[in-house]
Amino acid sequence: MIRGMPATVAFEDRIRAWEVEFLAAEATRSYPAERAVAEPDSPLRTPFQRDRDRIVHSKSFRRLKHKTQVFVAPEGDHYRTRLSHTLEACGIARTVARALGLNEDLTEAIGLGHDLGHPPFGHAGEETLDRCLRRVRPDGGGFRHNEHSLRVVEVLEREGHGLNLTAQVRDGILNHTGPTKPATLEGRIVRLVDRVAYINHDIDDALRAGILRPEDLPAAEIELLGPTGSIRIDTLVADIVANSRGAGDILQSEAVGMAMLRLRKFMFDRVYLGPTARSEHARVERTMTGLFDHYLANPEIIPALDPTADATQRVTDYIAGMTDRYCIARFTDLAIPEAARFTG
Repeated sequence: MIRGMPATVAFEDRIRAWEVEFLAAEATRSYPAERAVAEPDSPLRTPFQRDRDRIVHSKSFRRLKHKTQVFVAPEGDHYRTRLSHTLEACGIARTVARALGLNEDLTEAIGLGHDLGHPPFGHAGEETLDRCLRRVRPDGGGFRHNEHSLRVVEVLEREGHGLNLTAQVRDGILNHTGPTKPATLEGRIVRLVDRVAYINHDIDDALRAGILRPEDLPAAEIELLGPTGSIRIDTLVADIVANSRGAGDILQSEAVGMAMLRLRKFMFDRVYLGPTARSEHARVERTMTGLFDHYLANPEIIPALDPTADATQRVTDYIAGMTDRYCIARFTDLAIPEAARFTG
């Protein structure tokens, strides 16, 4: 409770007063809600808390647990999925937001929703779906998971009605990657922390899988940022907070920021696009391209998630929403005769 404020004061008034007293001047305020379709506010949750809850209760959020982060259908229980990455990134982002006096609820909602549009099979899946789209509509653009994440929350969820999220959350989801920065500082936190999280967590998974050895990691960057994932994340978070406080933006120091970018390039060269990943890419491309072409020739056999969409968009929506194992199962149904599946 705000000092001296009686418990009977309306929830919105209490939140407004709390934010005036405790949030930084540049923080995004929770009220008024900016939604495409106006609706009454909740008496017990801020607009950003409602957005968070709508995202967490969505089908697309639940499917993240069976979508690849780096390793396709990993055998071990300890490898990251798209869901565990989302939760880890969200926790780090909230830490930064709290340290800077920014709106944690907004930061959390953006963090939880930023990867809802990721297709199956991680980077390889996104590249394949992008190629499929550019092949059939060369002037219409390809596939970008951030753009599709926005489509998921605006159109596809709730049987085609969308989640009606606030403008600030939609902006943060769309611009967590790509050329345009989010309009809010909270969105910019998620944009930067997304990289902080996946670089370090993916290093951990690559070491566990034997794709990397500790001595393979670039020595200068590890010396500056730290020898373990948790230490590196702590170093990066402390640097973000120190350089962003009072700056009107979310920033890193040049030394730490460049070290992180070099570590990211190392991961793309050795892990994301490295030999082990590339060995899976051909199978991912065969699977997803086969399904894309089959459904494009027979769009009537897939659900119409958006009845107003053309056949190409319907196929894209359907495949992008698949989990890894569902995509494999559908391709198996298509490519392997039923008798062969049981006779070995």
